[in-house]
Amino acid sequence: MRDFLPADKARRERVLAVIRERYRAHGFDEIETPVMEEYSRLHAGMGGDNEKLSFSILKRGMDSEAIRAAAEDPAALADLGLRYDLTVPLARFYATNRAQLPTVFRAIQMAPVWRAERPQKGRYRQFVQCDIDIIGDASSRAEAELMTASLDVLDALGLEGGVIRVNDRRVLDAMLDVFGFAADERPGVLITIDKLDKIGPSGVVAELRERGAAAAAVDAFEAYLGRPAGTPTFDDAGIRSALPDGIPDDIVDHLVALGDTVAAARGVEAPLRFDPFLVRGMGYYTGTIFELAHPSVDYSLGGGGRYDGMIGRFLGQDVPAVGFSIGFERIVDLLQDAADSGERSLVLVHDRDVPLSTLLRLKAALVAEGARVRLEQRPKNLKALLERSSADGYTTFAAVRSDTTVESLEIKPLD
Repeated sequence: MRDFLPADKARRERVLAVIRERYRAHGFDEIETPVMEEYSRLHAGMGGDNEKLSFSILKRGMDSEAIRAAAEDPAALADLGLRYDLTVPLARFYATNRAQLPTVFRAIQMAPVWRAERPQKGRYRQFVQCDIDIIGDASSRAEAELMTASLDVLDALGLEGGVIRVNDRRVLDAMLDVFGFAADERPGVLITIDKLDKIGPSGVVAELRERGAAAAAVDAFEAYLGRPAGTPTFDDAGIRSALPDGIPDDIVDHLVALGDTVAAARGVEAPLRFDPFLVRGMGYYTGTIFELAHPSVDYSLGGGGRYDGMIGRFLGQDVPAVGFSIGFERIVDLLQDAADSGERSLVLVHDRDVPLSTLLRLKAALVAEGARVRLEQRPKNLKALLERSSADGYTTFAAVRSDTTVESLEIKPLD
């Protein structure tokens, strides 16, 4: 968990403002949910490995004897926990407030989440997520809207050239069925396949054999990995060329329709890449899954997928849902030198004898004109003051004396 100095905080808020503005422009509405959810909801088997990283909150009023008695049962010790993502809270929010929401609900959530990560570069125990979700639309239009809006965000931030890797959990399941993996071993097989980028095809095959997966199925999968393969185009022929025979037509048709819709929305060839080995580890995904990539980095800048089964757990009936999460912390790190917001910002450096009434009158007049103004008494080391002001995001300064007026201010750049 981190502190942020003024310049860092200002930069983060500028990036958040761009994300919020672009998502709102695409018809999404912002909501807010509590930072805590019920322990049972956070540990309902929907959050994958993130459930193991959840911060739990001790039940109130437990004495030492009660704590000792419940020490072996986390559910008996805690009844609440800090949210580890924004999707589980959204599902609960929708189930609670459905009567007041439109049939197709487009939500924005931009808020901190908490995970008990082992601290390391790029991994934090508190970080901001920026999510958009569409609830109530089962068609590929929902995925297309999410992708188009998120690509628009990257463009608005100056990160043109983003590409979305796309797959479908139904494709993965059908592939494993074609290869011959039994249903009960598929979750473990997918965990290993998800390591393909890290340990390579030979490493994946070796780990599958170590896991004791069906030998014939591993052989079939190894042969599939060894076939000649290029980068498949995102159309019917390209997607089918990247898959073994036997994948249901309706799944391929769904992906093709998605590519056509995104291309129509963007007015150019859709920046989508079909990746039959994209897994994404969250247990609640039921259909399309995707990750946002950018040529400047070798890690994803966001991702998401369809989770049609989650809301039904709270509501008692299935509701289609799909979401996309922008990797805010990673994007902010890429924009270390992002330009300021364009606001007029000014430091008024005044002598000791300037009346307070003069200073506040000047400041009020400049603020009324839309400027951001800071008052600073002239120190012995003016250069250090100006350097600090520049680091805090100010762009100009002016000297103030007893007879200075708004009209007579000589405004100079800090750089």
